[in-house]
Amino acid sequence: MKRHWIALVCGVSVAGGAHAALDNAAAEAMMKKDGCAACHEVDKKVIGPAFRDVAAKYKDDKDAAARLRDKVKKGGTHVWGEAAMPPNVLASDADIKDLVDWILTLKK
Repeated sequence: MKRHWIALVCGVSVAGGAHAALDNAAAEAMMKKDGCAACHEVDKKVIGPAFRDVAAKYKDDKDAAARLRDKVKKGGTHVWGEAAMPPNVLASDADIKDLVDWILTLKK
């Protein structure tokens, strides 16, 4: 009986943490793992915009999170200039959600 209770507590803890808000270190590690860091940095434009600029642009847009998750997954063009953002087929939907949610919390 004790083992089942421990497994249940651990399962709830792990499941609850799967979509917890990212801290900066976790977000930056995920950016590297999923390839975002090749084109983006938090504070400066590389090929794509700085993530703080993304957050500032969409700060009052209640639908931004859903649109940005879709753009990260499918790619897009001509939002931040001529450079195209390729589809990100390697990142999981959960990673994309967590990263977009984190990006939108950044302050300029």
